[in-house]
Amino acid sequence: MDSPISEFDKVRLQLMSLERPKKQKILVVDDEPDNLDLLYRTFRRDFNVLKADSGMNALQVLAAEGEVAVIISDQRMPEMKGTEFLSKTVPQFPNTVRIILTGFTDIEDLVEAINAGQVYKYITKPWDPGELKAVVQRAAETYDLLNQRTEELRRANAQMALLAVLVQVAQDNFSLEETLNSIARAFGESFAVDGAILQIVDGSNLVATQGNYSCAGSVENWLAQDPLATEAIATGQMQVSVNVPQDDKLAGVAHYSNTGVEAHLIIPITSAGKVLGVLSLQWKKPCTLREDELKLIHLSAQLVAIGLSSVRYHQIAHAA
Repeated sequence: MDSPISEFDKVRLQLMSLERPKKQKILVVDDEPDNLDLLYRTFRRDFNVLKADSGMNALQVLAAEGEVAVIISDQRMPEMKGTEFLSKTVPQFPNTVRIILTGFTDIEDLVEAINAGQVYKYITKPWDPGELKAVVQRAAETYDLLNQRTEELRRANAQMALLAVLVQVAQDNFSLEETLNSIARAFGESFAVDGAILQIVDGSNLVATQGNYSCAGSVENWLAQDPLATEAIATGQMQVSVNVPQDDKLAGVAHYSNTGVEAHLIIPITSAGKVLGVLSLQWKKPCTLREDELKLIHLSAQLVAIGLSSVRYHQIAHAA
Protein backbone atom coordinates (compact mmCIF):
# COMPACT_ATOMS: atom_id res chain seq x y z
CA MET A 1 0.00 0.00 0.00
CA ASP A 2 1.29 3.48 -0.86
CA SER A 3 2.33 5.74 1.99
CA PRO A 4 0.10 8.70 2.94
CA ILE A 5 2.72 11.13 1.61
CA SER A 6 2.56 9.55 -1.84
CA GLU A 7 -1.20 10.01 -1.76
CA PHE A 8 -0.68 13.70 -1.00
CA ASP A 9 1.82 13.91 -3.86
CA LYS A 10 -0.72 12.49 -6.30
CA VAL A 11 -3.39 14.96 -5.21
CA ARG A 12 -0.94 17.86 -5.17
CA LEU A 13 0.08 17.12 -8.78
CA GLN A 14 -3.56 17.24 -9.81
CA LEU A 15 -4.04 20.54 -7.99
CA MET A 16 -0.94 22.01 -9.65
CA SER A 17 -2.25 21.06 -13.07
CA LEU A 18 -5.56 22.74 -12.25
CA GLU A 19 -4.31 26.05 -10.86
CA ARG A 20 -3.74 28.93 -13.25
CA PRO A 21 -2.46 32.36 -12.25
CA LYS A 22 -5.07 35.08 -12.67
CA LYS A 23 -4.69 38.82 -12.92
CA GLN A 24 -5.84 40.61 -9.81
CA LYS A 25 -8.83 42.90 -10.19
CA ILE A 26 -8.49 46.61 -9.45
CA LEU A 27 -11.07 49.38 -9.70
CA VAL A 28 -10.24 52.89 -10.94
CA VAL A 29 -12.70 55.72 -10.26
CA ASP A 30 -12.54 59.22 -11.74
CA ASP A 31 -15.21 61.56 -13.10
CA GLU A 32 -12.84 62.94 -15.76
CA PRO A 33 -12.88 60.64 -18.85
CA ASP A 34 -9.29 61.40 -19.83
CA ASN A 35 -7.96 60.54 -16.38
CA LEU A 36 -10.09 57.41 -16.23
CA ASP A 37 -8.77 56.25 -19.59
CA LEU A 38 -5.19 57.03 -18.56
CA LEU A 39 -5.56 54.99 -15.37
CA TYR A 40 -7.00 52.10 -17.36
CA ARG A 41 -4.14 52.12 -19.86
CA THR A 42 -1.56 52.40 -17.07
CA PHE A 43 -2.63 49.18 -15.38
CA ARG A 44 -4.36 47.02 -18.01
CA ARG A 45 -1.29 44.86 -18.73
CA ASP A 46 -0.71 43.89 -15.12
CA PHE A 47 -4.27 43.84 -13.74
CA ASN A 48 -7.87 43.17 -14.68
CA VAL A 49 -9.00 46.81 -14.55
CA LEU A 50 -12.60 47.82 -13.80
CA LYS A 51 -13.71 51.43 -14.37
CA ALA A 52 -16.31 53.78 -12.90
CA ASP A 53 -16.91 57.51 -13.42
CA SER A 54 -18.47 58.21 -10.00
CA GLY A 55 -18.65 56.85 -6.49
CA MET A 56 -22.22 55.62 -6.99
CA ASN A 57 -21.32 53.81 -10.21
CA ALA A 58 -18.25 52.35 -8.51
CA LEU A 59 -20.45 50.87 -5.77
CA GLN A 60 -22.60 49.28 -8.47
CA VAL A 61 -19.51 47.82 -10.14
CA LEU A 62 -18.41 46.27 -6.82
CA ALA A 63 -21.90 44.89 -6.24
CA ALA A 64 -21.73 43.16 -9.63
CA GLU A 65 -18.05 42.12 -9.69
CA GLY A 66 -17.33 41.45 -6.02
CA GLU A 67 -14.11 42.13 -4.16
CA VAL A 68 -11.14 43.77 -5.87
CA ALA A 69 -7.55 43.93 -4.69
CA VAL A 70 -7.09 47.69 -5.01
CA ILE A 71 -9.34 50.71 -5.50
CA ILE A 72 -7.84 53.91 -6.94
CA SER A 73 -10.23 56.81 -6.58
CA ASP A 74 -10.14 60.51 -7.33
CA GLN A 75 -10.99 62.62 -4.27
CA ARG A 76 -12.85 65.54 -5.88
CA MET A 77 -15.91 64.10 -7.63
CA PRO A 78 -19.46 65.48 -7.83
CA GLU A 79 -22.11 64.02 -5.51
CA MET A 80 -19.64 61.90 -3.50
CA LYS A 81 -16.04 62.53 -2.48
CA GLY A 82 -13.50 59.78 -2.93
CA THR A 83 -13.03 59.34 0.82
CA GLU A 84 -16.81 59.07 1.30
CA PHE A 85 -17.03 56.43 -1.42
CA LEU A 86 -14.10 54.45 -0.01
CA SER A 87 -15.60 54.48 3.49
CA LYS A 88 -18.69 52.75 2.08
CA THR A 89 -16.57 49.87 0.76
CA VAL A 90 -14.89 49.03 4.08
CA PRO A 91 -17.63 46.91 5.76
CA GLN A 92 -18.05 44.49 2.84
CA PHE A 93 -14.47 44.47 1.56
CA PRO A 94 -12.18 45.03 4.56
CA ASN A 95 -9.07 43.61 2.86
CA THR A 96 -9.29 45.77 -0.26
CA VAL A 97 -6.49 48.35 -0.36
CA ARG A 98 -7.64 51.92 -1.10
CA ILE A 99 -5.67 54.74 -2.77
CA ILE A 100 -6.80 58.35 -3.18
CA LEU A 101 -5.74 60.65 -6.02
CA THR A 102 -6.00 64.33 -5.15
CA GLY A 103 -5.05 67.59 -6.76
CA PHE A 104 -6.22 69.65 -3.80
CA THR A 105 -5.11 70.10 -0.23
CA ASP A 106 -7.99 68.22 1.36
CA ILE A 107 -5.80 67.42 4.32
CA GLU A 108 -8.59 67.13 6.88
CA ASP A 109 -10.60 64.61 4.85
CA LEU A 110 -7.48 62.60 3.97
CA VAL A 111 -6.11 62.47 7.51
CA GLU A 112 -9.48 61.35 8.85
CA ALA A 113 -9.76 58.63 6.19
CA ILE A 114 -6.20 57.41 6.75
CA ASN A 115 -6.63 57.32 10.52
CA ALA A 116 -9.85 55.35 10.10
CA GLY A 117 -8.00 52.75 8.03
CA GLN A 118 -9.97 53.57 4.91
CA VAL A 119 -7.07 54.85 2.80
CA TYR A 120 -3.73 53.09 2.33
CA LYS A 121 -2.01 56.02 0.57
CA TYR A 122 -2.78 59.25 -1.23
CA ILE A 123 -1.11 60.40 -4.46
CA THR A 124 -1.10 64.03 -5.58
CA LYS A 125 -2.01 65.09 -9.11
CA PRO A 126 -0.46 65.13 -11.60
CA TRP A 127 0.95 61.74 -10.70
CA ASP A 128 4.05 60.07 -12.03
CA PRO A 129 3.00 56.83 -13.81
CA GLY A 130 6.05 54.92 -12.60
CA GLU A 131 5.51 55.98 -9.01
CA LEU A 132 1.82 55.19 -9.14
CA LYS A 133 2.47 51.75 -10.62
CA ALA A 134 4.96 51.00 -7.84
CA VAL A 135 2.46 52.10 -5.17
CA VAL A 136 -0.32 49.99 -6.68
CA GLN A 137 1.97 46.95 -6.95
CA ARG A 138 2.81 47.25 -3.24
CA ALA A 139 -0.88 47.70 -2.48
CA ALA A 140 -1.71 44.51 -4.41
CA GLU A 141 0.97 42.63 -2.44
CA THR A 142 -0.50 44.01 0.79
CA TYR A 143 -3.93 42.75 -0.28
CA ASP A 144 -2.50 39.28 -0.93
CA LEU A 145 -0.87 39.24 2.50
CA LEU A 146 -4.08 40.36 4.25
CA ASN A 147 -6.08 37.68 2.43
CA GLN A 148 -3.48 35.04 3.26
CA ARG A 149 -3.59 35.90 6.97
CA THR A 150 -7.38 36.01 6.99
CA GLU A 151 -7.57 32.63 5.30
CA GLU A 152 -4.97 31.12 7.62
CA LEU A 153 -6.96 32.31 10.63
CA ARG A 154 -10.18 30.93 9.19
CA ARG A 155 -8.55 27.59 8.47
CA ALA A 156 -6.96 27.40 11.91
CA ASN A 157 -10.31 28.04 13.59
CA ALA A 158 -12.05 25.51 11.35
CA GLN A 159 -9.36 22.91 12.00
CA MET A 160 -9.56 23.40 15.76
CA ALA A 161 -13.33 23.01 15.61
CA LEU A 162 -12.98 19.84 13.52
CA LEU A 163 -10.44 18.27 15.86
CA ALA A 164 -12.56 19.20 18.89
CA VAL A 165 -15.56 17.37 17.41
CA LEU A 166 -13.46 14.31 16.54
CA VAL A 167 -11.93 14.13 20.02
CA GLN A 168 -15.37 14.52 21.60
CA VAL A 169 -17.00 11.71 19.61
CA ALA A 170 -14.04 9.47 20.40
CA GLN A 171 -14.54 10.04 24.13
CA ASP A 172 -18.31 10.25 24.51
CA ASN A 173 -20.83 7.46 24.23
CA PHE A 174 -22.85 8.76 21.28
CA SER A 175 -25.00 6.56 19.09
CA LEU A 176 -23.44 5.59 15.77
CA GLU A 177 -25.86 7.77 13.80
CA GLU A 178 -25.15 10.81 16.00
CA THR A 179 -21.42 10.22 15.61
CA LEU A 180 -21.58 9.96 11.82
CA ASN A 181 -23.71 13.09 11.45
CA SER A 182 -21.48 15.11 13.78
CA ILE A 183 -18.33 14.09 11.94
CA ALA A 184 -19.82 14.73 8.49
CA ARG A 185 -20.90 18.21 9.59
CA ALA A 186 -17.50 18.98 11.11
CA PHE A 187 -15.68 18.02 7.91
CA GLY A 188 -18.22 19.84 5.77
CA GLU A 189 -17.91 23.10 7.66
CA SER A 190 -14.12 22.90 7.98
CA PHE A 191 -13.48 22.41 4.26
CA ALA A 192 -16.37 24.47 2.84
CA VAL A 193 -17.89 21.52 0.99
CA ASP A 194 -21.24 21.42 -0.74
CA GLY A 195 -21.89 17.90 0.51
CA ALA A 196 -20.31 15.39 2.89
CA ILE A 197 -21.20 11.74 3.54
CA LEU A 198 -19.68 9.39 6.11
CA GLN A 199 -20.90 5.86 5.42
CA ILE A 200 -20.14 2.57 7.13
CA VAL A 201 -18.47 -0.27 5.20
CA ASP A 202 -18.99 -3.92 6.07
CA GLY A 203 -16.43 -6.14 4.38
CA SER A 204 -16.20 -4.52 0.97
CA ASN A 205 -19.76 -3.22 0.83
CA LEU A 206 -21.38 0.04 1.84
CA VAL A 207 -24.24 -0.40 4.30
CA ALA A 208 -27.19 1.90 4.93
CA THR A 209 -25.76 3.41 8.14
CA GLN A 210 -24.45 6.87 7.35
CA GLY A 211 -24.19 10.51 8.37
CA ASN A 212 -24.35 13.44 6.01
CA TYR A 213 -24.05 17.18 5.72
CA SER A 214 -25.07 19.63 3.02
CA CYS A 215 -24.84 23.39 2.87
CA ALA A 216 -28.10 23.27 0.89
CA GLY A 217 -29.97 21.11 3.42
CA SER A 218 -29.79 17.65 1.83
CA VAL A 219 -27.31 15.53 -0.09
CA GLU A 220 -28.00 12.64 -2.47
CA ASN A 221 -26.03 9.48 -1.71
CA TRP A 222 -24.76 7.74 -4.85
CA LEU A 223 -21.53 6.32 -3.39
CA ALA A 224 -22.56 2.72 -4.10
CA GLN A 225 -22.37 3.52 -7.83
CA ASP A 226 -19.30 5.73 -7.63
CA PRO A 227 -15.95 4.51 -9.07
CA LEU A 228 -13.89 6.56 -6.61
CA ALA A 229 -15.71 5.08 -3.61
CA THR A 230 -15.29 1.56 -5.00
CA GLU A 231 -11.55 2.14 -5.49
CA ALA A 232 -11.12 3.66 -2.03
CA ILE A 233 -12.77 0.64 -0.39
CA ALA A 234 -10.78 -1.86 -2.49
CA THR A 235 -7.37 -0.22 -1.95
CA GLY A 236 -7.76 1.59 1.38
CA GLN A 237 -6.30 4.69 -0.30
CA MET A 238 -7.59 8.22 -0.72
CA GLN A 239 -9.19 8.85 -4.12
CA VAL A 240 -9.76 12.25 -5.70
CA SER A 241 -10.94 14.00 -8.82
CA VAL A 242 -10.21 17.73 -8.57
CA ASN A 243 -11.99 18.61 -11.82
CA VAL A 244 -14.63 16.03 -12.75
CA PRO A 245 -15.68 17.59 -16.12
CA GLN A 246 -12.06 17.17 -17.31
CA ASP A 247 -11.63 13.66 -15.83
CA ASP A 248 -11.87 10.96 -18.52
CA LYS A 249 -12.33 8.23 -15.89
CA LEU A 250 -15.58 9.83 -14.72
CA ALA A 251 -16.87 11.01 -18.09
CA GLY A 252 -19.67 8.45 -18.22
CA VAL A 253 -20.76 8.65 -14.57
CA ALA A 254 -24.15 10.32 -14.69
CA HIS A 255 -24.52 11.29 -11.03
CA TYR A 256 -21.77 13.90 -11.28
CA SER A 257 -23.48 15.86 -14.04
CA ASN A 258 -26.91 15.27 -12.47
CA THR A 259 -25.88 16.74 -9.11
CA GLY A 260 -23.41 19.37 -10.35
CA VAL A 261 -20.51 17.94 -8.33
CA GLU A 262 -17.22 19.00 -9.97
CA ALA A 263 -14.72 17.78 -7.36
CA HIS A 264 -14.82 14.69 -5.18
CA LEU A 265 -12.49 13.46 -2.46
CA ILE A 266 -13.01 10.01 -0.93
CA ILE A 267 -11.15 9.16 2.27
CA PRO A 268 -11.24 5.55 3.53
CA ILE A 269 -11.57 5.25 7.30
CA THR A 270 -9.29 2.37 8.27
CA SER A 271 -8.27 0.61 11.46
CA ALA A 272 -5.84 -2.31 11.68
CA GLY A 273 -5.86 -2.56 7.89
CA LYS A 274 -9.64 -2.82 7.75
CA VAL A 275 -11.86 -0.25 6.02
CA LEU A 276 -14.56 0.77 8.52
CA GLY A 277 -16.16 3.44 6.36
CA VAL A 278 -15.64 6.08 3.70
CA LEU A 279 -15.84 9.83 3.94
CA SER A 280 -17.02 11.63 0.80
CA LEU A 281 -16.34 15.36 0.41
CA GLN A 282 -18.03 16.99 -2.59
CA TRP A 283 -17.71 20.44 -4.15
CA LYS A 284 -19.71 22.00 -6.97
CA LYS A 285 -16.57 23.67 -8.30
CA PRO A 286 -13.02 22.48 -9.02
CA CYS A 287 -11.10 21.67 -5.84
CA THR A 288 -8.35 23.89 -4.40
CA LEU A 289 -7.24 21.98 -1.30
CA ARG A 290 -3.71 22.70 -0.10
CA GLU A 291 -1.16 20.16 1.12
CA ASP A 292 -1.62 21.16 4.77
CA GLU A 293 -5.36 20.57 4.41
CA LEU A 294 -4.75 17.11 2.94
CA LYS A 295 -2.51 16.29 5.88
CA LEU A 296 -5.20 17.49 8.28
CA ILE A 297 -7.74 15.29 6.48
CA HIS A 298 -5.43 12.29 6.84
CA LEU A 299 -4.89 12.96 10.56
CA SER A 300 -8.61 13.52 11.06
CA ALA A 301 -9.43 10.26 9.29
CA GLN A 302 -7.30 8.45 11.86
CA LEU A 303 -9.25 10.13 14.66
CA VAL A 304 -12.51 9.18 12.92
CA ALA A 305 -11.36 5.55 12.89
CA ILE A 306 -10.73 5.76 16.64
CA GLY A 307 -14.13 7.32 17.15
CA LEU A 308 -15.95 4.68 15.10
CA SER A 309 -14.08 1.88 16.83
CA SER A 310 -15.02 3.37 20.21
CA VAL A 311 -18.69 3.67 19.31
CA ARG A 312 -18.79 0.10 18.00
CA TYR A 313 -17.08 -1.17 21.16
CA HIS A 314 -19.64 0.55 23.36
CA GLN A 315 -22.49 -0.84 21.25
CA ILE A 316 -21.11 -4.40 21.46
CA ALA A 317 -20.48 -4.07 25.20
CA HIS A 318 -23.99 -2.68 25.75
CA ALA A 319 -25.56 -5.49 23.70
CA ALA A 320 -23.64 -8.08 25.72
